[in-house]
Amino acid sequence: MFQVIGGRSVRAARLLAPRTAVLVETTRGRKSRGDPKAKSKEGRIKTPPPVDPQEMVVLRERFSEYQLIVKALRLEFKEEMLREKYDEETGSLAEEKMRQEAKEHRVLMAWNEEENRRLLKLRMQRLQKEHLEAERKEAEAALQREQEQEEFIKEKEREILQLQEDVKNFITLENIDQRIEEALDNPKNYNFAIDKEGRVVTQTILK
Repeated sequence: MFQVIGGRSVRAARLLAPRTAVLVETTRGRKSRGDPKAKSKEGRIKTPPPVDPQEMVVLRERFSEYQLIVKALRLEFKEEMLREKYDEETGSLAEEKMRQEAKEHRVLMAWNEEENRRLLKLRMQRLQKEHLEAERKEAEAALQREQEQEEFIKEKEREILQLQEDVKNFITLENIDQRIEEALDNPKNYNFAIDKEGRVVTQTILK
């Protein structure tokens, strides 16, 4: 049992009160259920207001008519809704809807095929460009390998020629006596120094 204060229960007042505010219960002078009846109203007998029979008959007839009209409108709206639903599912509207969907499907399929052809054409062009680019790079790589091979062969030929020139100065069993005589006839002294610029420092410079 909740105590009624100002037409609202204490619990409701507590629930509706803000959390940060202080709950203050206010009263407007109304009595609770347990309070006795006022002395001025002890002998009073409550009687309903008088009703005019003719007015009551008219009101009942009008209310019945209102109920019939509302019921008829509801039935008509329901019938119209069911008819539209039936037509959409099995009637002419369903056929028209199927035709529209079939037409839309054909349009979409045509667009899809056209888009596929366009993308295929772009893909073929891209693949052709990639193939030509790959061939060009392969040709450039082959040309570069050929040039490197030629340079390598030329370098080896130069090394062979240089080696052939150097062979002339090699000491062999045939020319060993001659080379010994040349060395004895032309002695060389390697006991010398050089400066920072790489010049040979002679004794005259040292003096």
